[in-house]
Amino acid sequence: MHHVLAVSNSPLHKLDNYSGLRHGWPRLPLPADPDVLAASAELGLEVARLLDVERSQEGTRESSNRLPRRLGVLESSGAVSLDPQLGGLGIDARWGLLGKDGVCMPGPGKLVERRYEPEETSAIEKSAKEQGLTLEQAVQLLGETTYDVYLNDVAYWRNLPASVWKYTIGGYQVIKKWLSYREKSILGRDLKPEEARYVTEMVQQIAALILLQPKLDENYRRCKDNAFDWSALDT
Repeated sequence: MHHVLAVSNSPLHKLDNYSGLRHGWPRLPLPADPDVLAASAELGLEVARLLDVERSQEGTRESSNRLPRRLGVLESSGAVSLDPQLGGLGIDARWGLLGKDGVCMPGPGKLVERRYEPEETSAIEKSAKEQGLTLEQAVQLLGETTYDVYLNDVAYWRNLPASVWKYTIGGYQVIKKWLSYREKSILGRDLKPEEARYVTEMVQQIAALILLQPKLDENYRRCKDNAFDWSALDT
């Protein structure tokens, strides 16, 4: 299972198997070498930890040590306090709209695209080194610009790299989809502090997955080059 996660999350595998994935029939190479398979499974375990939304990464030493910092930090504009008791965490930036028959539809929301601040670049460089990447490679993966994503006129999550903000699973933009269902007019309440912190965790986990992509591609190449020859079973 973890081998499958490692291979299927490789961008190169998705490119090579575009047609199969579109028709729900992807091809997954099974390495003939047990050591290659074991290494792939170990990498897939790291992917599984990062995809597990029920597992706090802060309490997971193996994953939390590699999570990029200074991403998705909750802040307020100006000197306004983010007091949950005073509506500071209410989402009313039109991320979610009620459509026909009460179906929740994604709205335009409010976000500001900008360049990285120096301290944000330094944090990315530190995370890049932990993954064996240069700063230039990390920025190429994460995107050259970043976004500040607003809950309301005051509160916002600071520094969501472009690739993190646009990251999709199953065809849906992950963070934008999450926000659409938490619009105050739809949810019926403000966010709880732990829910606001969850967005920060989600941003950092997605960023870690993106920074893992070169290793995932390398693993896929190794598995493909050492793929088991199924035709040998016919002889």
